[in-house]
Amino acid sequence: MLKKKLTKGVFVITIFLLIFTSCSKYQRLLKSDDVMLKKEKAIEYYYNEDYHRALGLLTDVIPAFRGTAQAETLNYYYAMAHYKQGDYILAAHYFRTFTQGFPRSEHAEEFLFMSAYCKYLLSPRPSLDQTPTREAIRELQAFTNRYPNSHRVEEANKLIDELRGKLEVKAFETAMLYYNLRDYTAAVTSFRNVIRDFPDTEYREEAMYYIIRSHFLFAENSIQIRQLERYRNVVDAHRRFANRFPDSELLTSANRMLSTSLTKIDELEEIAAAQAQSEN
Repeated sequence: MLKKKLTKGVFVITIFLLIFTSCSKYQRLLKSDDVMLKKEKAIEYYYNEDYHRALGLLTDVIPAFRGTAQAETLNYYYAMAHYKQGDYILAAHYFRTFTQGFPRSEHAEEFLFMSAYCKYLLSPRPSLDQTPTREAIRELQAFTNRYPNSHRVEEANKLIDELRGKLEVKAFETAMLYYNLRDYTAAVTSFRNVIRDFPDTEYREEAMYYIIRSHFLFAENSIQIRQLERYRNVVDAHRRFANRFPDSELLTSANRMLSTSLTKIDELEEIAAAQAQSEN
C-alpha cells in the first residue's frame, strides 16, 4: 500500500514538474526577442493543437513580419487558430481581414467563405434576436456573388436556406405573439409579412387562417361604428383563404367566423340604413 502511494505521489509530482517546466519555457519564449524562434514555435504549437499558445506567440511576431513573404502564412495560422479554439467572432473578423489584406492569396476564397460560416455558427435559435442570422445570410450571399463558380456555393446556398428557415420561424412566432397579446392589427400585419417575405412558407395556411381570426376578434371587440368595415375584412380574408386552401381542416372554423360576420354585416347595414332614413 505504501509503495502504491509513493508511486502515485511520484507520478503527480512528475506531471506537475512537466507542466511547470512547459509553462516556464513558454513564458521565456514570450519574453524573447528571437522572432524567428517564436514563429517556428507558434506554428509548432498550432499543429500540436495548442491554439492558445500559438496565438500568444503569433500576436507578438506578426507585426515583425508585416510586408514580408511570410506575413500571409502567419496571418493564415492566426485566423485559423481563433476558429480552431471556437472563438467565432474573432475568427470571422480575421478571416475577412485576411481576404482584404491578401486578396490574391490561394486562401482568399476559402477565408471569405469561412468568415460567413463563422457568422452562421453564431446564429442563435429562432426565439432570440436574429441580427447575427441576417448578417450570416448577407455574407454567404456576398460569397456566392463573388465566387459563383466555387465548389462551396452549393454548401453556401444550403446554409442560406437553413438560416432563412430560422427567420421564417421567428417571423411566425412574432405574429403569434401579437395575436396572443390581442394586438390584432399588428398580428394581421405580421402574418401578412410572413407570407410576403417567405412565399413558400409552410406556415402560409396557418398565417392566412389567423389573419381571418385576427380580423374577426378585432371586429368583435370594436365599437359599433367601426364594426361594419372590420367584419367586411373578415369576409375578404376568408375568400382568399378558401380559394387557396379549399380542403383545409381549418376551413370549418373559418366558415363559422364568416357566417357570424355576414350576419353582423346584415344587421349593421340595416342599422345604418335606418339611421340614414331617420336623418332624411
